[in-house]
Amino acid sequence: MPAKIGVMAISLAISLALLAGGLLGVPGARHQAAHILNGLDFNQVLLHGMLAFMLFAGAQSLNLNDLKHEKAPVVLLATVSVVVSTMVVGLATYLLLQIIGIHAALLNALLFGALVSPTDPIAVIGIMKTARAPKSLETQIAGESLFNDGIGVVVFLVILELAGGDVAVSPLHVVTLFFEEAAGGALFGLATGYVVYQMLKRIDNYEVEILLTLALAMGSYALAEMLPISPPIAVVAAGLLIGNQGHAFAMSAETREHLDNFWELLDETLNAVLFVLIGLEVLVIPLRWSYMAAGLLAISITLLARWISVAGVVAIVRLSRPMVPGTISILTWGGLRGGISVALALSLPSSPDRNIIIAMTYATVIFSIIVQGLTVGKVTAYFVQKATAASPAAVTVRDAGSLS
Repeated sequence: MPAKIGVMAISLAISLALLAGGLLGVPGARHQAAHILNGLDFNQVLLHGMLAFMLFAGAQSLNLNDLKHEKAPVVLLATVSVVVSTMVVGLATYLLLQIIGIHAALLNALLFGALVSPTDPIAVIGIMKTARAPKSLETQIAGESLFNDGIGVVVFLVILELAGGDVAVSPLHVVTLFFEEAAGGALFGLATGYVVYQMLKRIDNYEVEILLTLALAMGSYALAEMLPISPPIAVVAAGLLIGNQGHAFAMSAETREHLDNFWELLDETLNAVLFVLIGLEVLVIPLRWSYMAAGLLAISITLLARWISVAGVVAIVRLSRPMVPGTISILTWGGLRGGISVALALSLPSSPDRNIIIAMTYATVIFSIIVQGLTVGKVTAYFVQKATAASPAAVTVRDAGSLS
């Protein structure tokens, strides 16, 4: 079992044991654990603390040449797919909740769609490394998860403003917000990354160089939060520059080895902490039978919306280039959700629908990480074997190395 899924499964089992203890008349431990978690601002810890380091670690491990080759599907998956999925999830959730007797507002249902439509880079990158997917698909899924935060944040903020009713949202406002968040974040990240890149070229001390990359991850994210731009995209852009240009032209072999080992260890440690927190968070999420039913519906809706949005993107890309057989199924099942969705849900202001949104988000994330995360390798292997048996030439030379 992958370490990230293992530690989350253990913490989830502990949470369920504490809940069971409370039901059996031994509430002390559960109440104490819930009290600790209530004092922990999950949104603050993840979105304004751990996320910068995790995104930087993931971005610097992504090969820019591979990303350039897959730029068309990555851009479409990170933009069009997110918008389509948000609409499908929101409308389907609204209708099905009405059927089971939960009368949520349409805008809140769309807000749930915006929360779960972007894939989570923290969940995706770590698990896809062990899934042995074709290189092109691995790059598409990883690239999408790193870049879809821009459009995801825009959609989330626009719907949140509409739900609040305080601001008139116009198409110009949406375009401006997207440009500021996505394009502004990318340019800012490249600028800060270039400054540190020039520093790295003039230094040959791996300890100082590691500190510089730490400063870049922390500083670019913190500065971006003070500006009307996307901090996650800023860090991703900076990480891509350092992980590619910096590795190739600004570091010695010794520095590269130490730097890679440091960021891998930091990434694994923070991931372990995050996935433990996700597993324990069940202690502070309202549990009702109606919420559990809504959570099961949310899982099915999210998967269906993911399939629809991915199928549309793949159909467009196939007009200009071949795709690996089974792409739609692998991209659908490999589109994992994680801590970012939970953090955004917990950041929602108080409303009658807040608890149901949190419960549906949590159910979707748990299913995504445990069920999809543990089986995405088998799903990938099945379609690759099927395609190879039908036509060995269907798998491109570029993917052959990753399938061996």
